[in-house]
Amino acid sequence: QVQLVESGGGLVQAGGSLRLSCAVSGQPFSRYALGWFRQASGKEREFVAAISRSGVTGYADAVKGRVTISRDNAKSTMYLQMNSLKPEDTAVYSCAATFNAYSSISYDYNYWGQGTQVTVSS
Repeated sequence: QVQLVESGGGLVQAGGSLRLSCAVSGQPFSRYALGWFRQASGKEREFVAAISRSGVTGYADAVKGRVTISRDNAKSTMYLQMNSLKPEDTAVYSCAATFNAYSSISYDYNYWGQGTQVTVSS
């Protein structure tokens, strides 16, 4: 049974920073490509960032330059460092894992966490 558990969300002022974590259990962590997605209230889920098994990264244009995705295979954990946060970054952030190549498409991911709320006040 694969489980993903996010943590690190919260309330932050515009311009602030947060680091989200995603702990993965159930299978060898190194087998997964991983991604972060977010869903704001009343909107569709959207891609944020992804990282391949070898550490290649990709970012959505909306967050490029403000966000860094990383993984620690020894700790079976993925991170999302978010800086210069904006009110429009407010959303539920979910991590996802796939045995396939890393992707910006949510349907390519097999496993999902429950999500963590990020709220950015103006």
